[in-house]
Amino acid sequence: MRFFRVPYVIQFLFWNRKWTGEDSKSVYLTFDDGPDETVTPWLLEFLNKENIQATFFCVGSQVEKYPAIYKKIKELGHVVGNHTYNHEKGTKISADSYMDSVKSTDSILKSNLFRPPYGRITSKQESLLLKSNKKIIMWSWISHDYDKNINPNTIVSKANNIKGGDILLFHNNEKAKKNVMKSLPEVIRIIREKHLTFNAIS
Repeated sequence: MRFFRVPYVIQFLFWNRKWTGEDSKSVYLTFDDGPDETVTPWLLEFLNKENIQATFFCVGSQVEKYPAIYKKIKELGHVVGNHTYNHEKGTKISADSYMDSVKSTDSILKSNLFRPPYGRITSKQESLLLKSNKKIIMWSWISHDYDKNINPNTIVSKANNIKGGDILLFHNNEKAKKNVMKSLPEVIRIIREKHLTFNAIS
């Protein structure tokens, strides 16, 4: 069974990480893994049309691959965060190697916001990230848009569970392209019907 909402017990256990935003009347759209040559331009055009500021957690190697697209993210006023250099899963590599990846991305983009790929880091990695003044940004609602077995209509139906203060996780890559493009407009419509606004993470 897939959870679209992160259980409160998980948020409680990992209290050093940020699971929700400050404003209980807003939601926080976040997009992981980009920049991507097809998905990111679509997202930027769509968000601009909807007058929504979002937070993009960028992979360092992707920023180097698509610098013009990354520049456009910034020019349009979106917030960026560090998502490691090569999308490393923290539980698969040493703390030192992980931090080297984070620092490599720091040299490309400047942000104190950090999101661990897959949401997986060790306690030592968490400690080192916090000591380096990173805010570890998680999420309270996840779209599962990367899953080829998830139907966009399922994502839309689960948007009814979105609450004020939620940090929403979508993906900014080719794997999630179909689900993002089909579900995001409807998810935003539902959020606005709840009389919630949109904020980027500060």
